[in-house]
Order: sequence, then structure tokens, then C-alpha cells
Amino acid sequence: MYSLEPNSTLVHIQLLDRKLIMEKGFLDKVEDNAADFTRISVTQNSLQELKEIWDQWNDKDRQLFYSNYGDLPYLLNMKVDKHLFLALVQFWNTAYGCFTFGRVDLVPTVEEYTALLRCPKIQVDKAYSRAVSVPTFLKKLMNIIGMSEQWVTARIKRKGDSKCIPWKNLKDIILAHPDTKKKVEVFALSIYGLVIFPKALGHVDKAVTDLFDRLDKRATPVLAILVKTFKSLNTCRRAGEGRFIGCAQLLLAWFHSHFWKVDKVSIGSSLKTIRH
Repeated sequence: MYSLEPNSTLVHIQLLDRKLIMEKGFLDKVEDNAADFTRISVTQNSLQELKEIWDQWNDKDRQLFYSNYGDLPYLLNMKVDKHLFLALVQFWNTAYGCFTFGRVDLVPTVEEYTALLRCPKIQVDKAYSRAVSVPTFLKKLMNIIGMSEQWVTARIKRKGDSKCIPWKNLKDIILAHPDTKKKVEVFALSIYGLVIFPKALGHVDKAVTDLFDRLDKRATPVLAILVKTFKSLNTCRRAGEGRFIGCAQLLLAWFHSHFWKVDKVSIGSSLKTIRH
């Protein structure tokens, strides 16, 4: 049975150089004894090839990307601390849809995630919603990547319940396309598909192209990102296990934005510990 015990195991969270160190084996203790410990997988796409491409671009290419899509590439350099993420998930309250740390409730907001996306063209009051009538996945891909119907059709795959396109095919376009604007567009699509909405590993899902198609109209993707995040947290917590399908980088960036100024946070009574 869980209870709040101020005098029980004291957990110190020490935030130094944006790294969280868990002392006194808190995670091991909870995992061994907690009935509702969530064993969550935060398996990510390898972003090394995306980072290498970005590093090779000149200032002109990068400025074109920044002006259209903001500073998304900073997410490529964010290492996902799996231990921190695992610890954070244990505080997700499915009943209230927020993180509950003792008497303190925290939840990412639209404004906070908009700031984290670092895209000045996004309009907070213009939310993305899927249009009633939209072009087919094939047509949208043709429009975004600038390739023929035959080329695109041959590369569309099905993963689980949805269609997608392999990252390796998008990478080839980015490296070889003569149109700078088009390769920047495909690079942005790849970040959204591999980092922000990572469903089928190594692939960009059809749903991502639906959203990406609306970015030109300055519709904010933030609500869709938050919905996906909350839905995945709820699903994993209720099942007690599962893979987090959302942007772990953004969630951890949000967490750090609340605590990075704190040298040491002592949360004895605010953490749920096990009564033996």
C-alpha cells in the first residue's frame, strides 16, 4: 500500500548540468515493491543521420530552415535520459491528467510547448485540426517531397494499422534533391516523423503528413503533440507497461524548464514511497 511518509526514504534530486541523479536507489526500491510501477519503454529512433545532415548544411540552408520551421534541430542533440523519464512517468496521474508531486500538480501547457518548439511562425490561437477532405497520403507525399507518383507508390509501406514511408528514402531525397527549399521541407518532415511523432521506428507515419500539410497555414501542432503525449502516458500507466509514443525530448525539456535553476531539490514527503 502506498502512503506519504515524510520520515521514510528521502530522495534527493540533484540537478547539475541538466542531469538528474537519483540517490539511495529510489527506482530500484519502487520497481521491486510497487504494485503500480509502470515499466515504460522510451525506445527512440536513431537521430545520428539527421544530425550529420544538419552539421553538413551551410548557413544559408540553416537559415531557410529556421525561417520556416524554427529551431527544431536542437531536439536532435537532446539525449533522452531513460532513468529520468522512467522516474517521471511514475508521477503521471491518470485521474487528473497531470504529474502529481505530493501536493503539487504540473502539466505541460500549450504556451510552454509553443515556446519549446521555437517556431515564431506558429500561431497559438490557430490549432491544427484534420480537414474533412484531404488529399491521399500518396498525393501529399508527392507534393512534399517532389517526386513522381510511381517513385512514391513504390516506397510506401504499411506498418501496423497505418501507411508510412521509410526514413532511408527521405534521407536520399535530402542528400540529392537540387532544390534547397524542397530538401529543407523534407528534413522538417523527417524531424516531425522521427522525433516529435515517432510511431513506427525508422518510418514517417501518414498522420504526420496530415499535420505537416497544415503547417504552411501556420496552424500550431502543439495541441496534437500534447494530446499524443497525454494519451500515451495514460495508456502506459493504466496498463502498467508499454512504449511511450510521443516526443520524449520535448517532455524532458519541459521538465527541465521547471527545475534547471534548482541546485538541489529535496522531495521526501512529496514522493510516494512503499510501506512495507
